[in-house]
Amino acid sequence: PLERYGMTETLITISTRFDGDRRPGWVGLPIRGVEARVRNDDGSIVVPDGSTIGTLEIRGATLGRGYLGLPEATAASMTSDGWFITGDSTVVDQSGMYRIVGRTSVDIIKCGGFKVGAGEVEAAIMEVEGVVEAAVIGVPDDDLGESITAVVVVNAPIAANTVIDHVASTLAAHKRPRRVVFVDELPRNALGKVQKKSVAKLID
Repeated sequence: PLERYGMTETLITISTRFDGDRRPGWVGLPIRGVEARVRNDDGSIVVPDGSTIGTLEIRGATLGRGYLGLPEATAASMTSDGWFITGDSTVVDQSGMYRIVGRTSVDIIKCGGFKVGAGEVEAAIMEVEGVVEAAVIGVPDDDLGESITAVVVVNAPIAANTVIDHVASTLAAHKRPRRVVFVDELPRNALGKVQKKSVAKLID
């Protein structure tokens, strides 16, 4: 299947090609007339190594003029040199292919100096037999900044350490959940999307 990336503010800006390279989870290359870049928190450009996470910024012909009647919101969404700040955490590789990791505000956990994408941890947890659903969030921690916490729905008894050890062996030790909380169901909105802010309220 073709994978693409876009927002209401930008329309479709990045896409895989019908006759080009396609990789699951990678949304492709910027379309004609669009430029994309990924920046670190300090404003520097992310090294295109396919793993370093930064914030995606877009510039080009598809970009809207701003938010109607909201000049402050428009200004906050743009860089001084005219790039739109998408708010999506992204990686880019040497070939210029982009992969969206998640929303920076809720899907990126800053743990012990590392940026960890909640989505990849959730995907690893879903590989554990008996897991039905999983949501991963960052919980404030004095030592780590944020502690990776998994909220999990199961259909059979599973030990928390089983989940933790699987993530550590599948991804990396620093991406493992420090805590696993088992619940009956995950909070969702009317469209069925898991609500991460409500998930946080399930943790003591």
